[in-house]
Formats: sequence, C-alpha cells, structure tokens
Amino acid sequence: MGAEEENNKSWPPWLKPLLQEKFFVQCKLHADSHKSECNMYCLDCTNGPLCSLCLPFHKDHHAIQIRRSSYHDVIRVSEIQKFLDITGVQTYVINSAKVVFLNERPQPRPGKGVVNTCQVCYRSLLDSFRFCSLGCKISGTSKNFDKKRKDWTNNLSDSDDSYSSTTTSIGRLKKNNDIVNNNSFTPSTPPLSAVNGRIVKRRKGIPHRAPFGGLIIEY
Repeated sequence: MGAEEENNKSWPPWLKPLLQEKFFVQCKLHADSHKSECNMYCLDCTNGPLCSLCLPFHKDHHAIQIRRSSYHDVIRVSEIQKFLDITGVQTYVINSAKVVFLNERPQPRPGKGVVNTCQVCYRSLLDSFRFCSLGCKISGTSKNFDKKRKDWTNNLSDSDDSYSSTTTSIGRLKKNNDIVNNNSFTPSTPPLSAVNGRIVKRRKGIPHRAPFGGLIIEY
C-alpha cells in the first residue's frame, strides 16, 4: 500500500470530495426556485452540493452547511468538529461564530513581524496553529509532505549555491577585464578643454600677404 493510499484512509471518505466541490451555484434540480443556491453538503452521499430544497431527500443523513467569507468557503466549527478533528487549523470569528476555511488561501508575502505561518501555503497564523485551512491540514500531515518539502528545500539550496558560484565567476571575469584594460597600450582620447562649460576654439591668426605681391612697377 502506497503512502498516498494510507493518507487517504486516515481521513473520512467525504472530506476530499467536499474540498473539491464548488458551492453557491444554482441547483440543477430546482433551478426555478429562488432557494436554489447550493450551500449544503451530504456527508453520507457525497454526490455534490445541495440546495435547501434537496434536504428532504437526505433527512436521515448527516448534512452540513457551507458559508462564505471574502469569496472563500467556510464552515462553522460547531458543525464540522462533530465529524472531524480540526486541531491545528486556525479558527476565525465571522458573524459572531467560529469558522474554519475549507481550502488554502495563499498569501503573497507574510506581514512584518510575523513569526508563525501555515506549514503548507505560508499564510500568517496565530502562534497556536499550524494550518490555515482543512485542505492545508490534509496536505501538511501526509507522509509525502515532509519528503516533498525536504526535496524542495534542497533544490532551493542548490539553486542558491549555483547563483552564488555564477555571481562569483562573473565578478572575477569583470575584475580580470579591468586589469587587462588598465594595462592596455591604447591611448585614451584626450579631453576637450573647456572654459565655463564652453568648448574653446583656437583663434585664427592674422593673415599675412607676400610683400609687394600686388605692387605693379612701371618704368
């Protein structure tokens, strides 16, 4: 059994399908109703998002409600913790209720002074948490994750060493070229003389004519 299969068995069978679904779309079965927005999910059927009109067909099943915050899907802690261990996942308070995000929300760069970030997507976290979402917890606790991170770190280190070596070689080459140029016998172009920023031109001399060049003597 591979590491990926073992990791899948450590989670409920409905979790990964839940994280892959797109919620808040129109229900195909109840498109004519104004209550056709799909924001429910049946953990027993795992056959896609449901609208409120679909729930009577799942009355004996475990259904949860998905909510939205800043265009991201969230679920209340009071609902999800009945079925899933969310230890290590940061919680947020939205509309006076604690929620967790379903999937990662990558952050371009951590804020100043941030010392704790998500182990998967590096989003800023409070000190007591390891992951920013349920999806990041799945990725960060898999057996392959540490190996992938180690390989990525080694590749980054190799890239840094290669860049440092290349930079050093370029610096040496430039230094050698400077030495060769300094020892060159090619004379440099003399600077132009200037007074008050203007180029000084050589004044023309007073023209001299040959003596008696234009004198006609008659006898």
